[in-house]
Amino acid sequence: MHSYRVIAIPKEIAQRARTTMKSPQYGHPAHAEVAKGYGPCRSCLQTFHTGEEHRVLFTYNPFEGLADYPAPGPIFIHKEECPEYASPGFPSKLRELPLMLEAFGPGRELLKHERADKDNIDATITRLLANPAAEYLHVRNAEAGCYIARIERV
Repeated sequence: MHSYRVIAIPKEIAQRARTTMKSPQYGHPAHAEVAKGYGPCRSCLQTFHTGEEHRVLFTYNPFEGLADYPAPGPIFIHKEECPEYASPGFPSKLRELPLMLEAFGPGRELLKHERADKDNIDATITRLLANPAAEYLHVRNAEAGCYIARIERV
């Protein structure tokens, strides 16, 4: 049993981006194209099949509802509806990616960031969440810096 859960972007955000082709939070135009990279999709948390699947790029603020100060950035989702990630533990496809975990405290205070890989991801999550000041973690791509998912204690 894991002491954390991984949270994808809200299903409603993904659906609105697909149907309106705009960022639901900002109204910026979204862009659809055949996947040129692995992504991953911020809804199902699976990597894209490069050159095969279509994806939508749009602006997303992962701090909405968590902090007053926004930090919008680009994210990808599958163009076609996909199941929202709701499995226990850390997504197996994400374990293969270059990842950075960021621990945030009250008011979006960055407490610590730490690189993680497939061999130490669970230990890194457990260590960062052991800090009582940590309210949640962000999973980011360690190469591109973009937001992937949020992690919270269960």
